[in-house]
Amino acid sequence: MTQPILEVRGLTCERGERTLFQGMSFAVEAGSLVRIAGSNGAGKTTLLRLMTGLMRPVEGEILWRGTPILKAAQDFWRELCYIGHRNGVKDDLSVIENVLINARVASLKATREDARRALAAVGLAEYEDVPAGQLSQGQRRRVALARLWLSESVVLWVLDEPFTALDVKAVARLSDLISKHVREGGVVMLVTHQEVPVDKSQLHIIEPERWAPRRRSAVERAMDDAAAAEAENALNAGA
Repeated sequence: MTQPILEVRGLTCERGERTLFQGMSFAVEAGSLVRIAGSNGAGKTTLLRLMTGLMRPVEGEILWRGTPILKAAQDFWRELCYIGHRNGVKDDLSVIENVLINARVASLKATREDARRALAAVGLAEYEDVPAGQLSQGQRRRVALARLWLSESVVLWVLDEPFTALDVKAVARLSDLISKHVREGGVVMLVTHQEVPVDKSQLHIIEPERWAPRRRSAVERAMDDAAAAEAENALNAGA
């Protein structure tokens, strides 16, 4: 039996006075797409942040290659590419400067030519020297996502709604890249409603609500839906 590359054991997380999930456990092998699914407010983004070590669970642990991620520290982070809701784009820098700085922060070796190829892949080849502050929200998102084209050697990708604010062509390019990464033995964990073409044997669907100690009321769900819709509308407004 193949040893799992990623394991979640007995994970419990609280937000405020509410327990989002309790005793969550699952394991995935290399060459897997892990889609975090469920309704708004179920803890999908929280789970992603736990997977990166940005948050700590109340109980349980996350293991990467058999070692708890907090213990593995730098060894784990070198194998991680995380892109959350925030694009991390500096308005006063040019598009290509943002790509190169993001690569440097992530300890990726990238030349200016590598950055140009990444920008071409996300449809921003003609924006290389444009100040990022002049871009739409969709274009800023693509600047952040360009790092994925420089991270093909990084095994674990953790992505929070990566397809949001992208046009049809950009969605297709990103979907193809994610599929390729999985086929080549990488692990991609993401929150998305977008279908990504992978073999069924490579797809794992994790629903945090399965481990929730209680069901949310209709009022709680409605409030979470409204907050999510407001955030998405704000992001798409400048796309």
